[in-house]
Amino acid sequence: MPACAGRWRSLLLLRVRWQQRGVTPPLPDPEFFVIPMVNNMTYLAPALATLPAAWQQVLATPAISAQLALIDAQLADRAAAGAVIYPPRELVFNALRHVAPADIRVVIIGQDPYHGAGEAMGLSFSVPDGVKIPPSLRNIYKEQLSDLGLPPPASGNLTHWAAQGVLLLNASLTVEADRAGSHGKLGWQPVTDALIDAVNAANPGCVFLLWGNWAHGKAERIDAARHCVLKAAHPSPLSASRGFLGCRHFSQANQWLAERGRGEIAWGGAVAQGGLF
Repeated sequence: MPACAGRWRSLLLLRVRWQQRGVTPPLPDPEFFVIPMVNNMTYLAPALATLPAAWQQVLATPAISAQLALIDAQLADRAAAGAVIYPPRELVFNALRHVAPADIRVVIIGQDPYHGAGEAMGLSFSVPDGVKIPPSLRNIYKEQLSDLGLPPPASGNLTHWAAQGVLLLNASLTVEADRAGSHGKLGWQPVTDALIDAVNAANPGCVFLLWGNWAHGKAERIDAARHCVLKAAHPSPLSASRGFLGCRHFSQANQWLAERGRGEIAWGGAVAQGGLF
């Protein structure tokens, strides 16, 4: 079997696995391996191969593709040593599958994925349907209620945000089970900074919601003359009362987008029976 045929068979099997999770990724273009050295990667190859072309081009620069190769080698070694890594490797780049850089309307930057079993799904702050809503996301829902009058949703799955052009990006895209921040020095920051730079350059104007000091540090990468940059404390229970609750970022984002003809985000979801709070 030719190597390319083998890769396509692997991707078709991966597509079936994603459909079983309730996720249906698009099939990639036959020339999907834009990123140099991806054929030599083991851990990240399936997720990279299914990325839309616009994001592959961002990651295809020599410096970033070399960085990805270094990350891939470390992830493969950790997995071989028995480490449990979140999110599942096919969802590492899940945030990029929903929208191209030029079409993004809102960017929300998190720090790293949830480190509990079954929580991380490749979208910052989001958890799959049926998973207990984490404390930070509960505070996000509290702010939505205060700001927009939206009843808290029953689920913590934020895929409906992503589908509307909200990029839910973590600064580090992987983490090990029960070890918060464990991949903070793995080398993800140059990669995710490149993704932020791509949005900054290619997008006609979007809203960056920067929550917490870690996200605030990304402000210097953003052209504030073209984009809207809103800062607040992190929604974690440790800091939410110090500037996140009451920030009104959701209404401000929608107002800014509407004034520029980009449409508002429908932030609400299916309402929790009996109330979440």
